[in-house]
Formats: sequence, structure tokens, C-alpha cells
Amino acid sequence: MYNMDQYDDSIDYMQQEDDWDRDLLLDPAWEKQQRKTFTAWCNSHLRKAGTQIENIEEDFRDGLKLMLLLEVISGERLAKPERGKMRVHKISNVNKALDFIAGKGVKLVSIGAEEIVDGNAKMTLGMIWTIILRFAIQDISVEETSAKEGLLLWCQRKTAPYKNVNIQNFHISWKDGLGFCALIHRHRPELIDYGKLRKDDPMTNLNTAFDVAEKYLDIPKMLDAEDIVGTARPDEKAIMTYVSSFYHAFSGAQKAETAANRICKVLAVNQENEQLMEDYEKLASDLLEWIRRTIPWLENRMPENTMQAMQQKLEDFRDYRRLHKPPKVQEKCQLEINFNTLQTKLRLSNRPAFMPSEGKMVSDINNAWGSLEGAEKGYEEWLLNEIRRLERLDHLAEKFRQKAAIHEAWTEGKEEMLQKRDYETASLSEIKALLKKHEAFESDLAAHQDRVEQIAAIAQELNELDYYDSPSVNARCQRICDQWDGLGAMTQKRSEALQRTEKLLETIDQLYLEFAKRAAPFNNWMEGAMEDLQDTFIVHTIEEIQGLSTAHEQFKATLPEADKERQAILGIHNEIAKIVQTYHVNMAGSNPYTTINPQEINAKWDKVRQLVPQRDQALIEEHARQQNNERLRRQFANQANVIGPWIQTKMEEIGRISIEMHGTLEDQLTHLRQYEKSIVNYKPKIDQLEGDHQLIQEALIFDNKHTNYTMEHIRVGWEQLLTTIARTINEIENQILTRDAKGITQEQLNEFRASFNHFDRDHSGTLGAEEFKACLISLGFDIANDAQGDNEFSRIMSIVDPNRQGTVTFQAFIDFMSRETADTDTADQVMASFKVLAGDKVQRCAVVSAKHE
Repeated sequence: MYNMDQYDDSIDYMQQEDDWDRDLLLDPAWEKQQRKTFTAWCNSHLRKAGTQIENIEEDFRDGLKLMLLLEVISGERLAKPERGKMRVHKISNVNKALDFIAGKGVKLVSIGAEEIVDGNAKMTLGMIWTIILRFAIQDISVEETSAKEGLLLWCQRKTAPYKNVNIQNFHISWKDGLGFCALIHRHRPELIDYGKLRKDDPMTNLNTAFDVAEKYLDIPKMLDAEDIVGTARPDEKAIMTYVSSFYHAFSGAQKAETAANRICKVLAVNQENEQLMEDYEKLASDLLEWIRRTIPWLENRMPENTMQAMQQKLEDFRDYRRLHKPPKVQEKCQLEINFNTLQTKLRLSNRPAFMPSEGKMVSDINNAWGSLEGAEKGYEEWLLNEIRRLERLDHLAEKFRQKAAIHEAWTEGKEEMLQKRDYETASLSEIKALLKKHEAFESDLAAHQDRVEQIAAIAQELNELDYYDSPSVNARCQRICDQWDGLGAMTQKRSEALQRTEKLLETIDQLYLEFAKRAAPFNNWMEGAMEDLQDTFIVHTIEEIQGLSTAHEQFKATLPEADKERQAILGIHNEIAKIVQTYHVNMAGSNPYTTINPQEINAKWDKVRQLVPQRDQALIEEHARQQNNERLRRQFANQANVIGPWIQTKMEEIGRISIEMHGTLEDQLTHLRQYEKSIVNYKPKIDQLEGDHQLIQEALIFDNKHTNYTMEHIRVGWEQLLTTIARTINEIENQILTRDAKGITQEQLNEFRASFNHFDRDHSGTLGAEEFKACLISLGFDIANDAQGDNEFSRIMSIVDPNRQGTVTFQAFIDFMSRETADTDTADQVMASFKVLAGDKVQRCAVVSAKHE
């Protein structure tokens, strides 16, 4: 019996968790899975020897099939088995199998021949698992990992691209069946339609994988889908055994594919060599054909007549050097490279060297290329020499064309200009400008003489050099010379006509100037006279209309002298007309010095004669109207100068009554009502003044030097007087009501009035906010100059000025004081203030007022 403590550390295909321990009870579900899996695995090898097992613990008891299994999976012969039926023979056979396993480097733990012979199921399964590990899993190697880890890594790599597959172990990672299906699809995609599989249907997935593996991959069905789905954690050994069969099935196919690839590679190399030979032949033929076509083109030395054509040839040659030849250089180089590469590949393949067709050797191509470059060099030299020759000839032709073009551009329009008869309708200033312009043209004409001579000389030189386009050059030169002669004759003729016209126009110009000098002031005098005679004058006094009448009489006295000046001006115009008619001068324009003409002068003179009597009548009518207006002014002024001062006096008297403190309030009220009655009785005089004012307005009189009072002033004063007397009477009545209701004495009212009047500096009858504040302080109110004092004063102002007008009337002041004296503490303060006021009233008010200011 083999009894060893642990596996050797160097053999990592059996980890501690994979140990089969006889002291542990095997899970019934796992035992079932192992029985089926291990049995199927053993039969997959035993059938190669023409046998199989039905019961794993019974069929291996005599050791015969066990030894046969080891021979099949190892490919080696074991010791001759014992053929006896006795127990000792069976133990001997099993020990021979165990010795063979141990000889392969496997250290068994607690597995003895006696347990196998006795049919111990757990020991038998453990032994088969050890064999599976050694011969099916140990040799698996993936990226320097072997055995279980290598098999797991192989599964992970193969299933990595598949959705819903995540292989992390050899138990629950395979429960849904997708892992098995992914392995099959990865190597044989035509066997499974992976896209139709669902993770939530493990039974279908597992059965599909198991059936396909058995039918197409020759992998026996080692597991039941029901056992895997119905087990919380499938047996790891069973899964590993089954998965290892997939590994060996696919790795064997891969080896066969590698061998086939190697054969295909050899065929591909031969085909590639054949293709290189064909490419060389074609490339060599194309290159030699291109050289054959190009050399005649480079050897053509037929010159062109024009520089442009020769430059095109040079440009074609440059295109050849820049665009066409470089690819051919690359082809030649590539041809040599391909030839050398082909020879090397043939030599390495033990094939005979490549021999190109006749005339297509590398040396033949080099010789043809040398001939090409020789022709190319001579062609370029010929092109440059021919271009230099044509360049000198084209230079003269271009020089001729430039000078001829410049001269023709200069002469363009000159004949039409010299033939113009614009001087016939020109003014004197225009004639002088035309003469200056013509003199400048004559100078310019003389300056161009040299260019004409140069053009003729260049044409002569081109004729001597036998220029190909000499006929067109000669024809152009002749046209230029003929035109030049014609320009000289027309220039002389135009100069004479301009000078003759200038003399006539100078005489006419002097007469025009004299006419303009005299016509302008006379025309201005007439326009001013018409303006004055038609002026809609507006006067407001007798003096103003008398001044206008005097000026008009003075104007009428100047009319005879003005008529003499008019006759003289018309005589100048008649003299100009006589000259024009005598010398047939074509006067296209009017007098350049003025826009005034005789017809306009006569029309304006007639207008002046018509306006004079109209002006006389208008002045007479206005004089009568101003006399009536003056009477109305004096009538209004006499009444206004009396009523205005009377209203002002009454306003002052009422103000004194309301401010002064003579007598009781009842006495003041009686006095005011008497004033009110006298004022009301004055109303008829106001009405009479209104009637006079209505007459002034109807006469459109807007000023009155006899009085400073206007009707508006009188109305405002009268309304203020009535309002003031009514308001003053109302204030006295309210003071009486306040006094009687609050129990204020006459003495207190007088004190309040004295304080109020003291701070009412403008005698307006009201106090501003600051004046009111100073008045309160003078009466003893504690209003400090801080936030608390400001809040207190704001409270008081909201009482006395609820409408926020910014002023305090005396009535509001009395109402406030009467309200404040109702409070005991405040009343004491006020009464104390009364005493101070009684003792030194004027001094206290003056001090408070000074501080306030």
C-alpha cells in the first residue's frame, strides 16, 4: 500500500483542495457525477482497445482493464498481467498499475491495491481521478501556467469574447451551460447558433453542448444536464475531466491545422516566387518600352519659331525630369530589388536561379537607361541654346510691341480731340483753358517724336535679323508713322482757330463784365425796393407808422435817377448783341459774370412801379388804426394804475391784522369782516377794467407803455385778496374754537403768536420744518440733535403737517400746542416755558433763532 503524507510541491497539477481523502464522505450528488464522468472518460480510451467498462468499481477489481487503460493513454507497455482468478493475482495486477502511475511522478496518498480489489468505490474514484490528472490535465500548459490553472486560463481565453460567460472555477461557472457552448462555438461556430441561447435556460444550453460534443467532436457524454442544474455546486473533478476532453479535442485539431498551414505556406512561397517572376518580366518590358518611346523624343532637334513654343518644350522636358522620370527611376530600382529578392528566395528554397527573357536582363536595362540619359543630356543643352537665341530675338520684338502699344495708347482719341470744334461754343475762360491745354499737347507731341523714331529703328533691326513675324511689325510701324504726320497737321490748324476765337471773346468778355458790374447793384436795389414795398409791416405806435411814411417818401424821390441807370445797363447789352451778329460768334452760354438779363431787369422795374401806390394806401390805413389803439391804451392805463395799488394796500393791511395782536380774537374778527365788505363793494371797478381789456385784446394790442399793470396781474391780485381775507377770517374763527375747546387764555394765544411770528421771517403766515423745529425748542420742547430727537420731530411733523406739504400754519401750530398741553408733564414744561417767555421772551427766542441759523 502506498501511504504518503502529501503531494510533492513540484507537481502543481494536484492542489490540496483536489486531494481525495478517505476520511471524508463524498457527496452523493458528486459521487454520481464522478461515476458517470470517470466511466465515460475511461471508455473513451478503452474503446480504442475494443473494450469498455460498465461499473467502475467492479470492472477494475482484477486490474486487467486498469492496466489496459494505462497502456492506451500512455502508449507504453506495462508488465505482463497475472491471469489467475485468485485475490493475490488481482492485487498483483493492481499494484503493477499503481507502480506504473508512481513511475510517472505521481505520489499517491492512501490508495492501496487491496481497496481497489475489494471494490471500494471511493478509493477507485480517487485512483481514476489521479490518472486523469496525470495523463489528461498535467500536460496542459498555457502561458507558463500548467494543469488546473492552465486549463482554467485556456477556458477563460477562449470564452472571453462571449456575452454572459465568466469562467472563474470548475463548478458553478459551468451551471448555465453557456461556457460549454462558447468553447464549441469558438472552435466550430457552424455547430451552434450561439446568438439564440439564453442564460435563463441552462437545461437547453447543457443538452445542446453535450449532444453536439458527442455527435460532432467525438467527446462522450460524461455529464447529465439534470444533475448539474439540480446540484447547488457541481462536482469540480467531473467538470475538469469533461472540459479537459474539449481541450484535447480542439488542440488535436489545431495541430492538424498547423501542419496544413505549413504545406499551404510552402505552396504560397512558390506562388509568390512565380508572381515575382511575372512581375519582373512585365516591369522590365514596360520600362524598356518607355525608354524606346522616350529616346526619339529627346533626340528631336527641330527648332520652333516662337519663344513660347520653345519654352513649352523646355517645360515639357522639366515635367519629364520632375514627374515622368522619377517613377521610372523607382521602377528600375524596384526591378533590381525584385530580381535580387527573387534569386535569394529561390536559393533558400533550393530552386534553380531565375533567368529573365532575352534582352530583359538587368544589364540590358542598365544599357538602355544609359542611352536614355545620354539623349537627355544633349536634348537639354540644345533646348537652352535655342531658347537663348529666341530670347534675344523676342526681346527686340517685345520691345517693339511695348513701345508701339504705349504710343498707340497715347494717340488714342487724339485725332478726335484735335478735330473738335468745342471752341465755337466756349466762353473766354474756357477758350483760355483750351489754349493752355493745346500748348501742353504740343509739348507732349514733340516729346513723343523720339519714341516714334525708336519704333522705326527697332522695326528696321527686326527686318535685318529676319524675324519670322516681320510683315506684321512693318505694317504696324507704317500705321504709326502715318498717324504721326496727320497729328502734326491737325495740331497747327486747331491752334490757329483757338487764337482767333480768343480775341473776339475777350472783347465780349469786357462788355459782359461791365454789364455785370452795373446790373448787380441795380438789381439788388430793385429787389430790396420790392421787398420793402411788399413787407407786411407790424407797428404798435403812432411814432413807428410816421417813420415808415417818411422813409417811403424818400424812396419815391430816387426813382427818376434809377430809371437812367436802367437805360445805361440795357445799352451795354445791345452792344454785345451787335458784335455777335456782325462776327457770327456762336454764343452757347450766357454772361459768365452774372445771371441777370435785360428781361429780368425790365420786369422788376415794372413791378417796383406797381408797388409804390399800393404802399401809399397801406401806410395811410395803418396810421388811422394806430391812433385808435393809443386811445384804448390810455383808457385802460388810467384805471389799472388806480386798482393795482389799491389791491396791494388791502393785502398788506390784512397781513398786519392777522399778525398783530391788538385786542381779542373777537375784535380782530370784527375788523376783518368790515374789510371784507369794503373789498366786495370794489368789484364794479374790476368789471369795468375787464371791459376795457376786452377792447384792447380785440384790437390786438399787446403792450402798454402807460402802465405796468396787466389784466392778468389785476385778476390774480383780486383773487388773492378775496382768498386771503376769507382764509384770515376762517383762521380767526378756528382760533376762537380752539381757545374755547382747550381752555387756552388770551395770554397764551398771544405768546404762541409771538413765537410763531418771530420765526416767520418772510411773513408768509407759515413756518418751514426747520423754522418750526426752532420754534418748538424756544418753547421748551426737548428735541435733541440725535436719532431720538429726529424721530420725535418726525412724529410732531406728521401731526401738524399730515399732507406732507413741508409747512406749518398757525392754526396747526395752535392745535398741536393745545393737544400737547393736555398732558400733565408736557403742560408743566410748556407753562415753564411761558414763564421764561414772560420774563425774557425776546432774549430766548433770539438765542434759539441764532442757534437754528
